[in-house]
Amino acid sequence: MVYNLSNQNPLIGEIVSEIRGVSTQNDRMKFRRNLERLGEIFAYEISKKMPSKVKSIQTPLGISECTLLKEQPVLGTILRAGLPMHIGLLNMFDKAENAFISAYRKHHKSGKFTIKMEYVSCPDLEDKIVILSDPMLATGASMALTIKQLFEYGEPRHIHVAVAIACTVGIDEIRKNFSSDKVTIWAAAIDEELTAKGYIVPGLGDAGDLSFGEKLQD
Repeated sequence: MVYNLSNQNPLIGEIVSEIRGVSTQNDRMKFRRNLERLGEIFAYEISKKMPSKVKSIQTPLGISECTLLKEQPVLGTILRAGLPMHIGLLNMFDKAENAFISAYRKHHKSGKFTIKMEYVSCPDLEDKIVILSDPMLATGASMALTIKQLFEYGEPRHIHVAVAIACTVGIDEIRKNFSSDKVTIWAAAIDEELTAKGYIVPGLGDAGDLSFGEKLQD
């Protein structure tokens, strides 16, 4: 299952236009805040698919029957670019456990790259709902490897993948590796093109660099 939220809500289109725009990308704080806002919107939309319960709450004047989440998800993100969206999700799911994964592209002189994973910090995931965030779903290789790595910490009941920009190539890669009853993709926008180096077009550039500054390449 794939949800393209930009087709449903022009407010998301407003945010996506700002994170894409070269005229607004030079404001790192605003760029991070926009990714955080997308995380908050993803949390709201995903929560509609989560199990709920009714609880009686005592107010100063009586009893109110309130619909609450039956359980909190585990929030996971891929360092470092995923941190702003992760914070947005955590703003809403404020009691959630958290997982952090270091997965990155190791570029080679040939122009090709391999996915390296060096660090995972993760709670027990057995029968949990997991929300995994990363700004970009390009080739899908990093995300597929991350999901497979998470299964070593227990088998989640369901994984929601939340991304700002997805490419159809990356979506197909996730579909190829995981069934729709196990993984759902949520995207603020979906692009069709991927360059030979694995960058989304039109995309938005390097979300990690735009959030935190340029990094030295190995």
